[in-house]
Amino acid sequence: MNRTMKLALVPIAALLAVVTAGLVVGSGDAALAVVPNNTTPPTIAGTAEEGKTLTASRGIWGGTEPITYAYAWKRCDSDGGSCASIGGAKSSTYVLKAVDAGNTLRITVTAKNSDGSRQATSVPTAVVKAAASPPPSNGCGKPSGGTIPIGEVSSPARLLIDQTQVSPSTISFGTQTVTARFHVTACGASVQGALLYVTAVPYNQFSIPNEQATGSDGWATLEFRQVGGFPTSQQQQLLVMFARARKAGENVLAGISTRRLVSFRVTR
Repeated sequence: MNRTMKLALVPIAALLAVVTAGLVVGSGDAALAVVPNNTTPPTIAGTAEEGKTLTASRGIWGGTEPITYAYAWKRCDSDGGSCASIGGAKSSTYVLKAVDAGNTLRITVTAKNSDGSRQATSVPTAVVKAAASPPPSNGCGKPSGGTIPIGEVSSPARLLIDQTQVSPSTISFGTQTVTARFHVTACGASVQGALLYVTAVPYNQFSIPNEQATGSDGWATLEFRQVGGFPTSQQQQLLVMFARARKAGENVLAGISTRRLVSFRVTR
């Protein structure tokens, strides 16, 4: 090879080295990660009402995978401004609380990969409504077969002694025992389990039986035995009885209890 040919080869080799180096650099640049970028903002689904659950969607993101996402709920004013982070609200769902009523909420999503992180925030929700108040209870349960258990009756409902029966039907001065029956209702149904207390007035005419619970038909039966105070006089024409129906565990003068005076005919 002559000297001329050797000199021509040197710049060619150098040129190949430069080109090769350029290709290596180029391929290295192409492998660099791309920081996440948001193309569709996050959204919030759900009813803006206390007690309801809101669910956030992270939106659509570009960038080199893998990408991780973090959520942060913010409470804002009614116009969606003056937002502040809600402590501990870091998941994609959030249960609205009483403090949220009258405000709006936003969700901020942070997307992160090996090259960095970016955030995107949703538009505000509608103004959060306070929880709807339950309709006032009338204190009545659900009667079954025309009867309601005493446990399902509560204030403001009240017990009612609506029927009475006595045997004998006409009481005489010589009557030694009296059987009286009392029927208790509430909410338009017979009440089972109401405690019935009955005594003759004035006292000392007949014995005072223990309280009796009404049965499944709403009736309670009590037995009275004559004692020394009957009759109260030779002109007595009525036997008056004080009757009280109540719910066990409640104050006898409060709750759903009821009281009534009833009278039965008396003859000599």
